[in-house]
Amino acid sequence: MHTTATSSVRNRLCTVGWQLSLTILAAFAIVATIAAPAASAEKPNIVFVLIDDLGWMDLSCQGNRRIDSPNVDRLAEQGMRFTDAYAAAPVCSPTRASIVTGKSPARLHLTTHLPGRFFPKDGRPQPAEIIEDLPLEHVTVAERLKEAGYATALMGKWHLTTGGGLGKREFYPDRQGFDVNLGGCALGGPPSYFDPYRIPTLENRRPGEYLPDRFADEAVDYIRANRHRPFMLFLWNYTVHWPMQAKEDVLAKYEKRGLGPGLKDARYGAMIESMDAAFGRIVAAIDELKLTERTLIVFMSDNGGFDGVADNRPLRESKGYLYEGGIRVPLIVRWPGVVRPGTVCREPVISTDFYPTLLAAAGLAPDGNTPCDGENLTPLLEQTGGLKRTEIFFHFPNYAWHMDNRLGSAVRQGEYKLIEYFDDNSVELYNLAEDLGEKHDLSKQMPEKAAELKQKLHAWRAESGALMPRPALAPEP
Repeated sequence: MHTTATSSVRNRLCTVGWQLSLTILAAFAIVATIAAPAASAEKPNIVFVLIDDLGWMDLSCQGNRRIDSPNVDRLAEQGMRFTDAYAAAPVCSPTRASIVTGKSPARLHLTTHLPGRFFPKDGRPQPAEIIEDLPLEHVTVAERLKEAGYATALMGKWHLTTGGGLGKREFYPDRQGFDVNLGGCALGGPPSYFDPYRIPTLENRRPGEYLPDRFADEAVDYIRANRHRPFMLFLWNYTVHWPMQAKEDVLAKYEKRGLGPGLKDARYGAMIESMDAAFGRIVAAIDELKLTERTLIVFMSDNGGFDGVADNRPLRESKGYLYEGGIRVPLIVRWPGVVRPGTVCREPVISTDFYPTLLAAAGLAPDGNTPCDGENLTPLLEQTGGLKRTEIFFHFPNYAWHMDNRLGSAVRQGEYKLIEYFDDNSVELYNLAEDLGEKHDLSKQMPEKAAELKQKLHAWRAESGALMPRPALAPEP
């Protein structure tokens, strides 16, 4: 399913020693992109910023007045803010896979964070099987954009392979269509946010340097080097994933501010502000290089906030759960000439939608022979129409690391959301317009609606080939 050119690049990369290729790959890609001919200005540059574990309520523009995020707030003023955006899963790896492939985690059989092997011994159902690496057979958005002449880079977290921190190199981003890979490996979180980072695909540079600042430097250099041709940069920050490590001066500010609603942990607030500052440098570079009108910027989180540090209220629960606190995320898109500044979209959208959306921006269409579970968001961005679908779906038949979640699936249709649990086949039904906190289960009051959504959920799982949990283990003697 890969192009001949992509396969050839992979074969050549396999012959290069790992330690040598880590240093040479980025330099080679940058030199090559400088030498490449300028492409049509009609193809926008794409900068996709994915923040790790940033909750729906963790930005000032989302209503949190305890955390300062002026640069992201400015992006919202310049673009479109989505109020009902969702990650495809309540944990990281499935959401990331949905973005790069356009396929739902259920279809991919990658339904939890890798390695994701959590097996209860207390009579609960056993989790569904999962794949351990994103297969190379899937044609990624990076591979497709390379066809259109784009330079491609991933900086930050990948987490779509297993095998310890280093992981299986054959499943790294540079084998999935990215010319440059800085930081992408099997790690779910960095060993340290301060240099030495101990990230196998990112060389240490200056002791004490802060990781978001390092990626901002690399991103600005990459944008500058590729300013004369279309480029795609996936800046997938490790921030604000654990460990909680913040700059001392910013941390002191939040410690002085004090904890309360919207701020449960001073370290977390400080990390968000430092992430925002680093992001602001990247946007400023785009503007200074006069690339503003030709650059599409997406800012999103991969799942809900981690309950240990994030205050997800008014949403229920947090990362690892199918309630809104686990899957509803902030999303902002700036695209001058397409998106009118200061607009708000209340249509439910999901991370899977970005595969066809980014392809459409580059003048490409999804492969008609390969399933695509997302829908092109351009009509919403242009405010020229709505989406064709009437439901979005979620499938989480695995345990998160905390082992407290119930295995289940969910569907949202309009303002209604149904969750089906696999341990007892029960359902819960909520009207999100009237009950955003999911406190009032309507399944008994509205049995016909619950039955309708349950039937749609079952049909979607069957069409997707979704894997289901396995029976509980026999009690240990």
